Order: sequence, then C-alpha cells, then structure tokens
Amino acid sequence: QVSCVTNGGAKNNQGFKRKHLGSDENTTACCHDEVSDDKGDIGTSGRDTSTNINDDTQPDGVSKRKRLPKELTFQDMYNNQDAFDDDDEDDSDWEPVQKHLEILKWFCTNCTMVNLDDVVHCDICGEHKESGILKHGFYASPCSPELDLIQVESEARERDKDLRFEASASNCSTAVGFDERMLLHSEVEMKSHPHPERPDRLRAIAASLAVAGIFPGKCYPIPAREITQEELRRVHSLEHIETVELTSQILSSYFTPDTYANEHSAYAARLAAGLCANLASAIFSGRVRNGFALVRPPGHHAGVTQAMGFCLHNNAAVAALAAQAAGAKKVLIVDWDVHHGNGTQEIFEQNKSVLYISLHRHEGGKFYPGTGAAFEVGSKGAEGYCVNIPWSRGGVGDNDYIFAFQHVVLPIDISRI
Repeated sequence: QVSCVTNGGAKNNQGFKRKHLGSDENTTACCHDEVSDDKGDIGTSGRDTSTNINDDTQPDGVSKRKRLPKELTFQDMYNNQDAFDDDDEDDSDWEPVQKHLEILKWFCTNCTMVNLDDVVHCDICGEHKESGILKHGFYASPCSPELDLIQVESEARERDKDLRFEASASNCSTAVGFDERMLLHSEVEMKSHPHPERPDRLRAIAASLAVAGIFPGKCYPIPAREITQEELRRVHSLEHIETVELTSQILSSYFTPDTYANEHSAYAARLAAGLCANLASAIFSGRVRNGFALVRPPGHHAGVTQAMGFCLHNNAAVAALAAQAAGAKKVLIVDWDVHHGNGTQEIFEQNKSVLYISLHRHEGGKFYPGTGAAFEVGSKGAEGYCVNIPWSRGGVGDNDYIFAFQHVVLPIDISRI
C-alpha cells in the first residue's frame, strides 16, 4: 500500500507516518519502487506517480487521499482516518473523545449539599437520596426508600391525636416561632446548583417537628410580626435599611453574588427579625424558658451597613437588643455556625452589655468571611466582650466542640460582664 504523496506533501507530513518517512528523495523513490511493476507509470515524476497510483491502483474508497490538504491538522487526520490506515500501527491511543462526560449529581433535600449520583446517602448528613422529609417529615436514611409511607402517615396521625391540645405559656416551657410567609424569600433565577439557603431548608425542619409532634403540639407558638424601622435602626444604618426595602420594587436583585433578594425578601426579613424580637421578649418576661426561631433569611453576616452571606438583617442582634428593651441588662450570644458571624461582632464590638462568643472555621483568615481571629476581642473599652474560637482546618467534630466549651466557653465568668 502506498502512503506517500507529493514531494512537498511528504515534507509537510513528516512525523505522521513512521513507516514511509525520510528525505524527499527517499519518499519519491519509495513511490517508484512500489509501482515498478505497473508499466504505465514507469518513468513518470514523483508527483505523477503518486497521482496515478491513487487513481488507478487503490480501491475506490481510498481515492480520496489525493484530496487531502498539504498542511494537515489533527482534526483533518481524524476526519480522514482511512487515508492513514496502517496495519502495523495502532493509533487508538490518541483518538479524541467524542462525547463530553457528564458527571451526574443530586442535592440533598435535608442539608442541600451536592452528592455524586452513585451515592445513596448524603455524605454530609446521611439523608437518603429519595428523602421524604419535605412531604412526610421523617429522615429516610434509617429506612429503605420503599418504606410504607401510608403506615408512617397513619402512625403520625395517631401520635398527633395524643399530643393535640391547646398550647399555652402555662403548659409549655419552650416556644417556637415560624411563619410560612418567610418561604416567599427565594432566588428567582433557576440555576443548576440550588442555593443552600432556600425555602426547602425551613420546610424540612417544620415537617420534622410536625411529624414528631413537637410543633405544633408540645411548644408554645410565637407569632411573627414585622420589625419596625425604629428597632432596625438600633442595629443597622438607615442607608442599609432603605437599600433592603428597595428590593421590594425589583423582581430579582443581588447584594453580593450569593446574597439574593426578590420582591418579597424585604418583607420576609422584617418578619424574621420581628419574630426573633418577640421570642427574646417572651423568654425574658418568663412566659417561656427557652425558644427556637425558625426564620429566614438568616442574619449573622449582616453588619451595620451591608448585607452579605445570605443575610439581610441581623436577627441575633435584633433579638439581643429586644431582650435589653424588655429589661435584660446582659446578653450572651453563642454562635456555633461554621462561618464567623462578622456582622454580629461588628454590631457589638464596642458594647460591654453583650458578650459575643463564636466558634467557627477560620484557617488563618482563608475561610469565609475571613474574620474572627483569636486576637479580635472587642475595642474601645469593650475588650474581652468578644471571644473567638477559630478552627485552623475543616473536619472539626463533636469532641473538638465539647473540649472548646469545657475549656474556653464555660470557664468565662459571665457574672463579671
């Protein structure tokens, strides 16, 4: 089989075919040698020989070789593989990939984190891939996806029947606040990766509490109300408050690439802050011993003048000041979110009536939001009223937190505040 082309072509294609490579003279000679038995071609030039061979001696399917361009790219070679066939050489190791390999993944209903498709249980929280938590309020991980959901619902109804009574402050020691209107706060633009702070986060919690008969049932309900601008101004600047309110006139907006708002977000943020204020007042007044505010958008990244980290208004700061307005002289805020509550620290950095303690991943300032180093202790007379416990890496577990509480948090003499 003849693989050579013209002198110029052979020169340009050096490196593609090892069997017939050489100088221009060798290439031409190769052509003459291989067609010497064909009398019609003896004595012609290398160019003529190559052309005649392609036309007369090769199968019809191979005649297209003469139409190959002199300057061949790898794509040209791939599109004309039969022009370079060689029984002694296997080029399969360099064939380009024909299809883009798509990595299939799913997002956990419970914790919202991403998992590979072949994983059945979430790597983060253990929830089953086919979780029924939003609809049925139970974790699917301890049981198979084929669990008899009718039986589960029947048992839940019977349990609710036993726990159903009029909840009041007189027979409940724990209060829970929740309002479905906060679910209106959501990201308008649908993306391939769902936002971790989305309505499903509260739906999953509320469903679990309801099926367990905890709320409604065993807990005192705290109603939500819209926080007033006067109350917000004790925490945020007027400019910040007005900027958040402006989003109610816009279908979709962003304070930062990951902090979204829609036309309902400002309303949801006012409800979240108002509910936290009501809860703090109820606890300080003695109506309940403790409580849980099931609210969104969250708050501890929201500072005096900026919204960030999914947060619009600082709910924890609003609750602390509401407790003080109800008569509390001292307030302790313990923040164990994986991220440092930079907004809460900023708001109370110079306040000696609020002790802020945060345990968070820090990594020398490389982990979001980069604040919360151990040397950040407060300022302008409030030194010591800010306590940061920064983890130097990820993967910190329960034992680490227990150790930190036993040796750092609990020994703090709160009575001296």
